[in-house]
Amino acid sequence: MTISQELVERFLRYVKVNTRSNPNSTTIPSDPKEVAFLNQLKEELVAIGLQHVTTQADGYVFAELPSNLNYSVPTIGLISHVDTADFNAESVHPQIIENYNGDVIQLNDELTLDPKQFPSLLKYQGQTLITTDGTTLLGADDKAGVAEIMSAAEYLIQHPDIKHGRVMLAFGPDEEIGTGADHFNVQNFGADFAYTVDGGPLGELEWETFSAAAAKVQIQGLNVHPGSAKNLMVNALQVAIDYHNQLPEHDRPENTAGREGFWHLTNLTGTPEHATLEYIVRDHDRTRFNQRKQYLKELAQKMNQSFQTERIQVELNDEYYNMGEVLKDNMYPVKLAQQALEALAIEPIIEPIRGGTDGSKITFLGLPTPNLFAGGENMHGRYEYVSVETMEKAYQSILKIIEINVKEGGN
Repeated sequence: MTISQELVERFLRYVKVNTRSNPNSTTIPSDPKEVAFLNQLKEELVAIGLQHVTTQADGYVFAELPSNLNYSVPTIGLISHVDTADFNAESVHPQIIENYNGDVIQLNDELTLDPKQFPSLLKYQGQTLITTDGTTLLGADDKAGVAEIMSAAEYLIQHPDIKHGRVMLAFGPDEEIGTGADHFNVQNFGADFAYTVDGGPLGELEWETFSAAAAKVQIQGLNVHPGSAKNLMVNALQVAIDYHNQLPEHDRPENTAGREGFWHLTNLTGTPEHATLEYIVRDHDRTRFNQRKQYLKELAQKMNQSFQTERIQVELNDEYYNMGEVLKDNMYPVKLAQQALEALAIEPIIEPIRGGTDGSKITFLGLPTPNLFAGGENMHGRYEYVSVETMEKAYQSILKIIEINVKEGGN
């Protein structure tokens, strides 16, 4: 069996297991399905020869590939998450499209992957694609990363003549609900720097993210019979609409790109008596990020003054920060990865992430952790797919990073 066949077999085996995380859970990890899959990975890590395979208190499984050098180089960490996003992940049936010709792909009787709707498909002509059957997500985010890391580690174990430093592996839960890395044990992990293998298309190398917060705006109305409501009723739903409409229209996800931040309304519920707005707040610049949060508070204060009572309350919770604030002072892992990609004739795509990764939190916990591509496209839904050739390149990139670190890190 070739490396490509082994990688695909491993990936297909992983994605068929439902590991969807549960945002409403209070347990760590959030769902027993994740625990079961992490235990399977733990057994597999032991079977292929990794050492010191342990389960941490937060559910992460750590494993060590000891150095086979007679000198010291930095310890590299490789991290991926096992959970999938908030979409149907039960009974995943991957479909393999060999030598893709650029035409429409029939997912099922009703749904297609059409290059007119998803022009990214045209980049993959001549390659082998793995798609869904249109009823579930695929799970390449991030089981592609899990498979690539596992395959790279197994290859190094099977080829002890290849020189490498100490490499630490970590597979964890709950990235998709934003809590997985909250308690990542940097000290136990013991790496000098790490990579989350959790990016998208070929060549992505990301060391800047958004800073992120969650905002909940609670509105208390005054509900009376509409027939006698004049100068008396305060309709909480209408107040919610008025509040939202005072946010700059441009600063919405659908109107922004690059380093532009936004307020994103994710939920609006309520009655005339009480309403709730939920937002995610994003910006790459910490000052603008703080200004966005302050704007929400000041808007509530202004409207409360007009009511002459506190009808609007704003709750804010910071989720993660732009890891570029830390990595700019330690660019070795970024430059190492860039050098590895270029050695493989892969053009590095170095752009700020309009989102975040577990690496955002882990970096601020003291472990510099940029993000590498894993290959997924159209992630988090029924139109998700991945190129086998891109997965192979991600696997090769991991090995090349480890190889170059032997030379560069020992100097």
